[in-house]
Amino acid sequence: MEFALNANHQALAYLVSAILFIFALKGLTHPATARRGNLFGMVGMAIAITATLAGAEIQNYGLIVVGVSIGALIGIVIAMRIQMTAMPQLVAALHSFVGMAAVLVAIGTFLNKRAADALDPLLMGELSAGIVIGAITFTGSVIAFTKLQGIVSGAPITFKGQHALNAAIGVVTVLLAVHFAMTGSTLSLLVMTLLAFVLGGTLIIPIGGADMPVVISMLNSYSGWAAAATGFTLHNNLLIIVGALVGFSGAILSYIMCRAMNRSIINVVLGGFGSDGGGESAGAVAAQKGVKSASVDDAVYWMEDAGKVIVIPGYGMAVAQAQHALKEMMELLQERGVDVKFGIHPVAGRMPGHMNVLLAEADIPYDNVQEMDEINSEFQNTDVALVVGANDVVNPAAKEDRSSPIYGMPILEAGKARQVYFLKRSMRPGYSGVDNLLFYKDNTSLIFGDAKDTIEGIVTALKGGGH
Repeated sequence: MEFALNANHQALAYLVSAILFIFALKGLTHPATARRGNLFGMVGMAIAITATLAGAEIQNYGLIVVGVSIGALIGIVIAMRIQMTAMPQLVAALHSFVGMAAVLVAIGTFLNKRAADALDPLLMGELSAGIVIGAITFTGSVIAFTKLQGIVSGAPITFKGQHALNAAIGVVTVLLAVHFAMTGSTLSLLVMTLLAFVLGGTLIIPIGGADMPVVISMLNSYSGWAAAATGFTLHNNLLIIVGALVGFSGAILSYIMCRAMNRSIINVVLGGFGSDGGGESAGAVAAQKGVKSASVDDAVYWMEDAGKVIVIPGYGMAVAQAQHALKEMMELLQERGVDVKFGIHPVAGRMPGHMNVLLAEADIPYDNVQEMDEINSEFQNTDVALVVGANDVVNPAAKEDRSSPIYGMPILEAGKARQVYFLKRSMRPGYSGVDNLLFYKDNTSLIFGDAKDTIEGIVTALKGGGH
């Protein structure tokens, strides 16, 4: 083709793209630089796509234009309609696309190379890796999507002999992959692929809702390794680099999040979330004591004369889209001289950084947003802790109830504040299904209702001059 890039120019463009992707990952590590990081990523991807399409290996643009046009149209529609509350589901769905793409590319390459009698053990090994990782990523992501979307229960699905079954499927899959790499057997390819699809589902179904942020991060890592395997298959260096970046960063993030939850990453990958602690739990005992309910006026009375207020947002804030109302409440309290901060738990919401993104969307200053380790020491000197739709991340059961499935998970210590107001729609427990002991503390009151309506009520009362 007359306008095709030569190999050196394409390699240079890929190098620039890889550098931009590294800057993108660096930028995404902090809310203050996240937008710039996202921009780096988009520019890097634009360069990568352009360089690939201009390569000498492209012989016909017809199907490429059709495919890109359809994908772009679908992507634009989804981007315009998707709510931030549904972003975790979308991420899981996109991971599944990457996994299936790896499987299809590997199978397509096998069929083409076999027809040309150009198969060799090294290539077959690459194809095996791409198919197995891609298939596990696909079904695992589909299961995660159904749990996040509420299509199936977020509770762990476990059965006797589950680990043994997963181990057996894994061993057989590896043996079939080796056999396929050595012989090119179509039967081995078919059975290996089907078993990998099954393994992706059986690995994810025992993982419960409280671990879902880690699952999303872990599947992100899987999708990176699937992309890297595809890069080896297609002899595309940039795809190898990008896949490795995503694979390693996802794995590191999963490890960091597991540490934040005092959980073993092996336990998350191979086990369910739950325990069979004997006897009556502390939550059951506390439930007999009842809870105190409060009104908007009660919360305003405490907050307008407070020295410090810490807001703890959770998934309920995302569902209610209450972040903009919280911004207005923060500004009104600051006008009264109240110090207002936001405390973020590493696994709040349904995916890493979920709450940070929502607060940034409402233009809440980054200086007012602090991570758990930074803000926990301040609760004991805080007048009001306002929990907006969070649950597991403030549950004292993680520290007090050894029979609880979340025991040992570090939490935001909201209960140390003088007064805690909990914004809840109902008494339903959090995503882990564990009763929240904070509901029953003497200094805690629950305000029932939609979080956005409640915060707007607080804003209206503050504008009215107090109570």
